[in-house]
Amino acid sequence: MRVLLDPRRPSHPGARVTAAELADLYAFPRRRWVRSNFVSTLDGSAVGADGLSGSINTPADNRVFALQRSLCQAVLVGAGTVRAEGYERLEPTRARPVPPALVVVSASGRVPEGLRTPTAGRGAGVLVTCESAGERALARARSVLGADAVLVAGGAQVDLARALDALAERGLGQVLCEGGPSLFASALSAGVVDEVALSLAPTVVGGDGTRVTSGPSLGDADGIHLTPRLLLEEAGTMLGLWRVRT
Repeated sequence: MRVLLDPRRPSHPGARVTAAELADLYAFPRRRWVRSNFVSTLDGSAVGADGLSGSINTPADNRVFALQRSLCQAVLVGAGTVRAEGYERLEPTRARPVPPALVVVSASGRVPEGLRTPTAGRGAGVLVTCESAGERALARARSVLGADAVLVAGGAQVDLARALDALAERGLGQVLCEGGPSLFASALSAGVVDEVALSLAPTVVGGDGTRVTSGPSLGDADGIHLTPRLLLEEAGTMLGLWRVRT
């Protein structure tokens, strides 16, 4: 993997990076931080013909994806994506013996199967929901996960800012948001995303695939602006970090 842009080290374009250097480049700041991570084709699709992101992943993207999971404290994902992509609680690795928590956002309060099981030897699981889920759904979720693992943030809908405050109080302040597109758009709209990691796979797929965001327009008339912080390349895959302007 080679560096194309690193404003911290402007004299290094084209330099190859070691595994340790790559971990340093993707390290989370030593403070509360929310980074969203996605992969997209060159024609803007976040999924392949099968409707899943896995079919457009590349080896370089998979490596950085796993690296970022090893560096965060929690993986934040929407319940629909958990079901569609087959998410499960995270397993320990050599780099991360205690894996990040899997934090699932579900406005309905329904607990997806990937958060229920398997649990043995895996990371913690947390359900983030809201009051509109109703007492019956909340009681069911608490009976499955335990009361401490059900976080109610917001009334009619999930308040992501409040949810992230509560996660930080639990020591889960460095968060990797993996989507899906609706959750990412909601997080951007709520102003809680600090940084975006995006991989561009060297392929085009056509069709009407979902983009990395979905829903209403974001920001002002010209959108939400981001500043590039890092750009890498390997075998045609472009991988970057962009800081969300505040």
